[in-house]
Amino acid sequence: MKDFKTTYFFLRLPIAISILGHGLVRLPKLSTFSDWMVTSMEKSFIPEPLIVGFSYVLPIAEFLVGLWLLIGIRSKEAIFAGISIMTMLIFGSCSVENWGAIEAQLLHAFYLFGLLWYFQKNEKIVD
Repeated sequence: MKDFKTTYFFLRLPIAISILGHGLVRLPKLSTFSDWMVTSMEKSFIPEPLIVGFSYVLPIAEFLVGLWLLIGIRSKEAIFAGISIMTMLIFGSCSVENWGAIEAQLLHAFYLFGLLWYFQKNEKIVD
């Protein structure tokens, strides 16, 4: 039983640090990050008010999802939230044809899916 918990911790550690880190570095500079995102999405069909709102919520969501994954609380919800975040980022990247960013976002989503699979397979042991 302990081996499963240890394995699960080390499986979620890299993705937790990645997502937490994304949120952590953006939180102190929310306005700057928002301005950058609006500029990078200028050619998108997504309305600017949605981009502005998303740009302020994204770092907070990343921080919380990363923290939950790191600590190991609300695992299933954190994984689903992470996959949802990646899906929205992929949609935004597609809207401006930023194919390079999509690769990293897909990798994160795939990793989260693998984590979800492991969690559900061992749910009674893990949580």
